[in-house]
Amino acid sequence: MQTATQTMKEVMQSKWNKRPLIISGPCSAETEEQVLETAQRLANTGKVDVLRAGIWKPRTKPGMFEGIGTKGLPWMANAKKLTGLPITVEVATAKHVQDALQFDVDMLWIGARTTVNPFSVQEVADALRGVDIPVLIKNPINADLELWSGGIERLQKVGIKQVGMIHRGFASYGNTEFRNAPMWHLPIEMKRRFPDMPLICDPSHICGNRTMLQSVAQKSIDLDFDGIMLESHIDPDNAWSDSKQQITPERFAEMLDVLVWRHENTDEKEFVSALAKLREQINHLDDELMTILGQRMKIADRIGEYKKNNNITILQTNRWNEILEKAYTKGEKLGLSKEFITKYYDAIHLESINHQNKIMNS
Repeated sequence: MQTATQTMKEVMQSKWNKRPLIISGPCSAETEEQVLETAQRLANTGKVDVLRAGIWKPRTKPGMFEGIGTKGLPWMANAKKLTGLPITVEVATAKHVQDALQFDVDMLWIGARTTVNPFSVQEVADALRGVDIPVLIKNPINADLELWSGGIERLQKVGIKQVGMIHRGFASYGNTEFRNAPMWHLPIEMKRRFPDMPLICDPSHICGNRTMLQSVAQKSIDLDFDGIMLESHIDPDNAWSDSKQQITPERFAEMLDVLVWRHENTDEKEFVSALAKLREQINHLDDELMTILGQRMKIADRIGEYKKNNNITILQTNRWNEILEKAYTKGEKLGLSKEFITKYYDAIHLESINHQNKIMNS
């Protein structure tokens, strides 16, 4: 005969394997009534797989609300009992792990402020040694994929078999439309490194507001993410933390209804044939681009020789500005964004400088 705990483990296992995996709940557990009402309203939508709530909240400055603490864990346990849904909380210390496991939390996640510190990740990993529980790990605040990969490896080395990633965006200096810049190429690279590992998007922390949640969620789906973690609250405007990025459970359900869930592959013959032909064209063009870039660098080498023989500096600012302006004008006509042109030419310029630098110092 199965125990209740064994049954919930089976439920969690089925949720873990489900695509898309949908996680929602308040940024912070505030009161038992708030947690239970949010959980019930989310469960009533029939669209949520796992309930979340922040119990401990690492905040930027002292004096901010840092979470209700361990006394919120029984509220989450009651929410699970009320709805039959698994629960998940963020942990940052060994004590957090011990307390969460004591109240039968079904899944844990490691936050961005913890991922950035290998000592903290290792402490959490050591506390989980020998424990059979799924763990999600958010990207670090800064754009360092080695820290993210390292956190994953630390969990795997202590025997955690079910590890997943959460993309919550990266801190960037200066004004931006996002609270945390998505930098989509970084989670894409992580998916390349860990192709069999679930990758979840957290639009709430990427956006920092309600208005862009749907578009960011849709983009993650289009990029073949495996699910969404999004914050919901019964009274978002009066939430104790991150009020601007939370939405009601009902609004959350409405948003899910309009998202277009796509598939990575299809057996439809016409599609497969057409895609194969287009990809072959891209392969040929990529080969041509590589050949042209190689030829460009050979010319850069010759320029480097002339500069060396005439004691001329490698960097010629006016010349580089001319190249960029010309590229922006032509790129716009070809449908290429200024952002792409800048990144592309910056990469070419750096490679050219490296080539010339070798010649200068040979």
